[in-house]
Amino acid sequence: MKKLLLIPTLLLSSSLMMAADYEITPMIGYNIAENNIDLDDYATFGAEFQYNAFDFFLKPELSVFYSKADYNTNRLPNGADTDVWRLALNGVYEFDKVAGFIPLTKVGLGYETMNGHSYKGQTGNTDSAFINAGFGAKIPFTDMLALKLEAVYMLKYNDTRYDNNLALLAGLNFAFGSSSQKTAPAQESKPVEQIKEEPEEELVEEAVMEEEVTSVVAVVDGDDDKDGVANSIDICPNTPIGQAVNSDGCPLKITLDINFEYDSAKVDAASEKLVQEYADFLNKYTNYSTKIVGHTDSIGSETYNQKLSQRRATSVRDMLIEKGVDAQKVTAVGKGELEPIADNTTAEGRAENRRIEAELIRN
Repeated sequence: MKKLLLIPTLLLSSSLMMAADYEITPMIGYNIAENNIDLDDYATFGAEFQYNAFDFFLKPELSVFYSKADYNTNRLPNGADTDVWRLALNGVYEFDKVAGFIPLTKVGLGYETMNGHSYKGQTGNTDSAFINAGFGAKIPFTDMLALKLEAVYMLKYNDTRYDNNLALLAGLNFAFGSSSQKTAPAQESKPVEQIKEEPEEELVEEAVMEEEVTSVVAVVDGDDDKDGVANSIDICPNTPIGQAVNSDGCPLKITLDINFEYDSAKVDAASEKLVQEYADFLNKYTNYSTKIVGHTDSIGSETYNQKLSQRRATSVRDMLIEKGVDAQKVTAVGKGELEPIADNTTAEGRAENRRIEAELIRN
């Protein structure tokens, strides 16, 4: 049991994948037209543009689609066709990732034009507004690339009747954003002696620094991890050399290598064991409390990153409580992109900044 805390202290930074400010998705699809609009089913092509930094549960999306549609030869001569343009403004709601994909639903308003003017009198088709609703999913390949699948139902008032269409769509979703260019200065690591003398303000407020922080350079007989705490009283053995520890031999702050599903606060299955091991430690050493702190890189808006980091920190807190840790001894806070430990202009630095930290507080 003593080795439980060693696992999170030796792991790398957590992989918290972030959503970018903007998404563009070139799409192709197939439109199933209701018979009373006198058009055969037809292919459709277009693109969807989505803005993610809007502080609302629905994300605004602009969609543009074009089709060359043939009229049914039962009503009109062979070769009669029309260009169909559709422009729509939708609100998109994305759910947490489930089994490798991100479900989504959408609703909105649009306008459709048909330029087969010589046939409008014979078919009743007119340019007019429509309402649409749909559902679909994104299947991420990377943080910035995903396959997007949708089924969208459209209802349109045509002259004296209501017509409907069902579009089945697929495309490659590209995520990007100007916020990904924001830079955050790298923070230098303080030497152990400086950490002892200048603890973080939050830890002072929580009385963490009332306990003695040992010098890792102290020479102690029977001290395998060289942290200045003898093996006989070290409840956190094998802490990395240079790690500031308290008189129990435990670090004041550790980084948990917890992975989350894309754009989600759900801890992936591979990380559940790590959360269990940390819960086992807290359940055994009941004189300890903990604060779970979520951090992100600078990709995406500051508001979005703050909310996602809070959701993820809360998710880890809830898992610890489910595993028997006293709820009064676990708190969660999201810091978003405000406290980087590396340079956000590099992929390596952003990976370091995407992390979950656990602050140990001895009661």
